[in-house]
Amino acid sequence: FCQPGGWQLSKERKQPTFFVVVLTDIDSERHYCSCLTFYEAEINLQVRGGDQEIEGEEESGLIQPAEVFAPKSLVLVSRLDYPEIFRACLGLIYTVYVDSLNVSLETLIANLCSCLVPASGGSQ
Repeated sequence: FCQPGGWQLSKERKQPTFFVVVLTDIDSERHYCSCLTFYEAEINLQVRGGDQEIEGEEESGLIQPAEVFAPKSLVLVSRLDYPEIFRACLGLIYTVYVDSLNVSLETLIANLCSCLVPASGGSQ
């Protein structure tokens, strides 16, 4: 569900996309899946039809590693329907990851999970 258009490599970096999917379990409980998909340069390409890796050698017909981008998805699953809060959380994780900030992703996610979310309809 986090790659509805299919998993495809791209020759150009695409802008991140955000969307929400609602899954229903066997007990009719809703689960809101917030997805942030982005494209990252792929550096571990393998030669088609072989097991050897491309290591910067220029061979005709081969795509060089810096020219291919692969989709990655960050997914947050919750029983609460707060798409804008989840978008902000995933955007923060994305920014820390892409900008290689000096913050542990594990610590960041633990801090986000420990935040209190107000009851629906209550004050912010």
